[in-house]
Amino acid sequence: MGRAPRKAAQRKDQSRGIDRRTLLVGAGASAGLLLAWAAWPRSYRPNLNAAAGETVFNAFLKIDRSGQIVVIVPQTEMGQGITTLLPQILADELGADWRTVGVQSAPVSPLYANSLLARQWLANDWTRIAGDAGDWAIDQYATRKALMLTGGGTSVPMFHKSYREAGAAARVLLCQAAAARWDVAWESCDIQNGIISDGGQRKLRIGEVAEEAAAFGLPEILPFRQGQADRLAGQDLPRLDTPSKIDGSHNFAADIRLPDMVFASIRQGPVGDAVFKSADEAAARRVTGFLRLVRNDRWVAAVAANWWAANKALDLADPLFELSGAQLSSERIEAALEQGFSSSSGQRLYSQGDLAPLFDNATIVASEFSVDPGLHLALEPMCATARVTDDAAEIWMATQAPGLARAAIADALGLGESAVTVYPLHAGGSFGRRMDVEAGVQAALIARDMGRPVQLLWSRLEDVIQDRPSAPAHARMAAKLGRNGMIDGWLAKVAAPCGMSQTWDRIARRKPPHEAARESAESSTRLAVAGMELPYALPNWAVDHFPVDPGLPIGFAPANARLHGAFFTESFVDELAHQAGIEPVSFRIQMLGGNPRLAHCLTTVGAMGGWQGGIEGSGQGLAAHQMDGAYAAVMVDAAISGGKLSVSRIIAAVDGGDQINPDIARQQVESGLVYGLALAMGASVPYAKAMPRRAIMGRMGLPRLADIGEISVELVRSSAPPAELTEAGAPLVAPAIANALFTVTGQRFRKLPLLPRT
Repeated sequence: MGRAPRKAAQRKDQSRGIDRRTLLVGAGASAGLLLAWAAWPRSYRPNLNAAAGETVFNAFLKIDRSGQIVVIVPQTEMGQGITTLLPQILADELGADWRTVGVQSAPVSPLYANSLLARQWLANDWTRIAGDAGDWAIDQYATRKALMLTGGGTSVPMFHKSYREAGAAARVLLCQAAAARWDVAWESCDIQNGIISDGGQRKLRIGEVAEEAAAFGLPEILPFRQGQADRLAGQDLPRLDTPSKIDGSHNFAADIRLPDMVFASIRQGPVGDAVFKSADEAAARRVTGFLRLVRNDRWVAAVAANWWAANKALDLADPLFELSGAQLSSERIEAALEQGFSSSSGQRLYSQGDLAPLFDNATIVASEFSVDPGLHLALEPMCATARVTDDAAEIWMATQAPGLARAAIADALGLGESAVTVYPLHAGGSFGRRMDVEAGVQAALIARDMGRPVQLLWSRLEDVIQDRPSAPAHARMAAKLGRNGMIDGWLAKVAAPCGMSQTWDRIARRKPPHEAARESAESSTRLAVAGMELPYALPNWAVDHFPVDPGLPIGFAPANARLHGAFFTESFVDELAHQAGIEPVSFRIQMLGGNPRLAHCLTTVGAMGGWQGGIEGSGQGLAAHQMDGAYAAVMVDAAISGGKLSVSRIIAAVDGGDQINPDIARQQVESGLVYGLALAMGASVPYAKAMPRRAIMGRMGLPRLADIGEISVELVRSSAPPAELTEAGAPLVAPAIANALFTVTGQRFRKLPLLPRT
């Protein structure tokens, strides 16, 4: 026991190595890193457990004797359908019967690292200069750190090829095993609907030769399936997670039950640098079922025989926290964002052409915009269940970063990472919130202190207070219109913190939230102005970022900085179209000569919605955007009645490549549209005295079913690689509504939420 703190301290120092700021600090360091890793060969093997009768084919597939296909999925299911999409890719290449396909969560392994999201997260100027070598270095870093990550719409683009290869490899091995029995060439065999055939009368079920097949070797060139007959890809197959979610048998974090388990609720103080000081445990003991308080420097938890008793005991204990620094308030957030423009740390992140001579003594169109922080408000609050012994720990939780969660828990307990097992569960909603890992760490510490399994569930109030919302932002937009109505010059200045940088500092570098917020305000990053890189062909344009610390820790969200970036850009483009006297669709199309996919989405959505040209009184507005292989345009019919926003129709046209399951693709887009509507209508709270002024979801101004009119989604046919569409619609709804409201009020709505609640 005496050595544990020293070991924990050593591990804590080692954890600082996962640092996006020092991954590549210069060209010389880049070259050295490439040489070092090239001389450090690694090979990884699947670390899957196989039950009796199961055969492991590769890191993504197991098959048992009965023919059950078990697909291993490393991505967190948060409602986006990823536990159907990835198995569908594999099953299509394998030739499986969809009725025999099941899913199992992947263990932590380098084989499941999401290097695509790591590239987005960890890229800096030096990796961009290094080009392919810089990407390779990040890929190696992600793999060797086992950075299993879900987010940023990267799941399908990242793993599409791997699952195709896994299915094709298994098909070849199974055909080889069957061909050996029949004494025929394996190339003459194929699998359809789970049946291996030689093209004649001889047939075998997959499970009959699964064990034999694993012993065969693969050819140098892996053949993929040809033709479209009996293909699963492109079909609207039923989701694999739907039946259990309908009948209630699906296990979320709060459904876990262990022998001798108790329940905990937690308080972490106000927003900011809060330290726990005291609590009245005597008052808490008056609650039947209360067991004890567990104290930490930053929080206090009540443990009881049931969760209601634990939460009630905390209320009576009335925990006291000491807050350092200025108290958070909405006014402070606004002031910090405005003061950011005068900061010397601003940096020009995107630049093309020369704006200075254009803007000198010219007539400029200028506007200011602002976006409030958007809360996640997932239906399931943060929750984790832990069982901890002297030398091991097991954690059941929904997490978008299981490897980093395991490392943080091991560090907190003073254990080696191999002694900690994280069982990743599906999330009851996330919107990026499950990228943070603090609930798992807290549950583990409470379980160790209690000496028995503990389930920690945050209250809704705690979930709102400790939320890490999407970034607040201010923008100063300026443009010069030419005589032909074209935009000659465009300048965007954005003051905003960076949620992705702060999240990395919290989960990888294990910085307290207030420290991560302060550090992220020290330098500019493209992650904070994503969505500001124009899809339009302009000769002269630039984007400047001014980092700030508004005192509110922020985090991952759907589309991240694109939530404010697209609002600023598309609202201002619409304003410029009216200034130029050009119909808004035509105004955009004239700048999209080099972007036919986005232009097609715009014309499609206009045709579907009966676009009237954005004329006065029409109540119609639209917006367009592109991100990571997805192109989207949204049109809405909106109005204001009695001071309340109403949206009767939302239409989206999306080109996301060749989609695996079009029905799930539409679900993803619809989900993003509703999320974007929530940001436009509410999903934000005012802050005062370091606390949110409301925490009941019914008072957030969120859209109800009665507020959501007709939603239509058109998937534009495309042969491009499939993109994940979970984030495609979210950034576009608010600017489309703002543009629609201009046609009925004559006023520009330049702030989100569009109709702020006090």
